[in-house]
Amino acid sequence: MTALLHIDASARRRSFSREVGDAFAAAWRAAHPGAGYTHRDLARDPVPQIGEAWTEICDGIMAAGLTDTARYPEAVRTPAQKEAWAVVEPLLSELVAADVVLIAAPMYNFSVPASLKAWIDQVTFPRMSLAGRRFAVAYARGGAYGPGTPRAPFDHQERYLRDFFSGHFAVDDVAFVGTELANAPVDPALAGRRADHEASRAAALEAARTLGASW
Repeated sequence: MTALLHIDASARRRSFSREVGDAFAAAWRAAHPGAGYTHRDLARDPVPQIGEAWTEICDGIMAAGLTDTARYPEAVRTPAQKEAWAVVEPLLSELVAADVVLIAAPMYNFSVPASLKAWIDQVTFPRMSLAGRRFAVAYARGGAYGPGTPRAPFDHQERYLRDFFSGHFAVDDVAFVGTELANAPVDPALAGRRADHEASRAAALEAARTLGASW
């Protein structure tokens, strides 16, 4: 059955990345009535950082040459590893069950939120493939980081996620849609760019709805 996994990573309950992600999710669900839908809020329910027991599981999976996620529990042996796996298992199950993964995330300090990185670390193992799935990223950035802008080289959000999805998950079917200049409503230095932000926001919401309906 078709299923969507919707991840929210913003620390704000009312954020532009959540707004764009919600627009995609609503359109996708309308286009797929009865399809599976799982929402995980990493701000409300933070995922812990990986620890030594997780690295031991990772080593065991790699040493045994396990590539089927259903066989990963074979590498879980000690009490500490079982405790670590209890964190991984529901997160990984949600991810593997999804055909489409939607990640709504703001840019924090030129990259992704720590909450999202913690989730990524928990669900990523050697030679793991999610080929055939689609990933959509709904983002918000405080400034302007698009191609051709002076700050474009500082965008370690899209670049990192594209490289990660391709390099670790073997997924290249990835779409990014989001709003720039999200700090304009509150930053006096960007007061002159508020109209640009509103235009970017409106375009992002429309693009998210169109993408969600088409996927």
